[in-house]
Amino acid sequence: MKMVVKPKVRSFICTTAHPEGCAKNVSEQITYVENQGYIDGAKNVLIIGASTGYGLASRIVSAYACGANTLGVAFEKPSNGKKTASAGWYNTAAFEHAAHEKGLYAKTINGDAFSDEIKQQVIDIIQQEMNGKVDLIIYSLASPVRKDPQSGELHRSALKPIGEVFNNKTVDVMKGEVTEVTIEPATEAEIADTVKVMGGEDWQLWIDKLLAADVLDKGCTTIAYSYIGPELTHAVYKNGTIGQAKVDLEKTAKKLNKELNNAVGGHAYISVNKALVTQASAAIPVVPLYMSLLFKLMKAQNLHEGCIEQIYRLFKDKLYTKKTLLLDENDRIRIDDWEMKSEIQDAILPLWLAVTTENLKEISDIAGYQNDFYQLFGFNRDDVNYDQEVDIAVHIPSIPKDVAE
Repeated sequence: MKMVVKPKVRSFICTTAHPEGCAKNVSEQITYVENQGYIDGAKNVLIIGASTGYGLASRIVSAYACGANTLGVAFEKPSNGKKTASAGWYNTAAFEHAAHEKGLYAKTINGDAFSDEIKQQVIDIIQQEMNGKVDLIIYSLASPVRKDPQSGELHRSALKPIGEVFNNKTVDVMKGEVTEVTIEPATEAEIADTVKVMGGEDWQLWIDKLLAADVLDKGCTTIAYSYIGPELTHAVYKNGTIGQAKVDLEKTAKKLNKELNNAVGGHAYISVNKALVTQASAAIPVVPLYMSLLFKLMKAQNLHEGCIEQIYRLFKDKLYTKKTLLLDENDRIRIDDWEMKSEIQDAILPLWLAVTTENLKEISDIAGYQNDFYQLFGFNRDDVNYDQEVDIAVHIPSIPKDVAE
């Protein structure tokens, strides 16, 4: 079905997505990677959370820099003929179409990555279609809700401080208004639920099942993505409910690193990434205002990166360099290093103290933030005619016989 698709924003979510715009976003990322050059890296890659943001970038870099076969897991909505599909659905369709044209194996399982059923489907496909082994597993889930596969209980994460009420500046991104936000502290139940959803338990379950099925190649590496950020955001992030989940994720990484090393000579890492506009980060109070200030400073110093630039650098300079992999004092990979440069962070605090609705456009890159937000859903591209009807019923292609073989 064809229709004119315009952005419809509700709170921090856009409820529509543009198929042509999303496809061009994917194509642009592919072109970037192809222009950077080959990386002698992973060859059979599983990406859990593969349809947007860092997960999608990981899939593109794996395929187009390393020439890898990729199996993605995502939970996206197709079009019902009246409403558009989700951006992640259109991204996945565009990626797979492009990968198949290049002769690359690419397949996506659309379903709940937290479930035992999806884990088993992944194992079956690895055994039947990917020579029985994977050598890289990216864990990039950003779901706010998780259904426990054993108890069936539904857990919901909370974006809250711990211990005391939080008061600080924030921004209404769509209106461009700087306001004050007050957030009540999380209850013990909310902290526990957030750890259950965003901590390391599901990552551990994935690796346990993959190890038990003997589908991990010798030297297999797994990476989960995280964020720390500056002290400015710590009350609501690092020291809040999300931060507790990240602590659990890091504990899981250390446990998995020992298990993988013993089983297949492999490794498990946390990669601390840069603050970027994603569907997940847009929901966190304070963070969008911080990012608007950050982006202006980083762009002025030619240090700004998007998801694709970050992940290409992760693969090239960290994971698959011939040099010793440098980790921080907590054994984490840091590709937020440019964001956390002292000259960047030292410049943000006075801007934070000074920023108001009246000077927001002058001292921050709120326009860049807004543009990045809309582009997540395929909008605000100069090379797309948004007044023209477009087919919203896009299908994720099946693998051509010659590619499958």
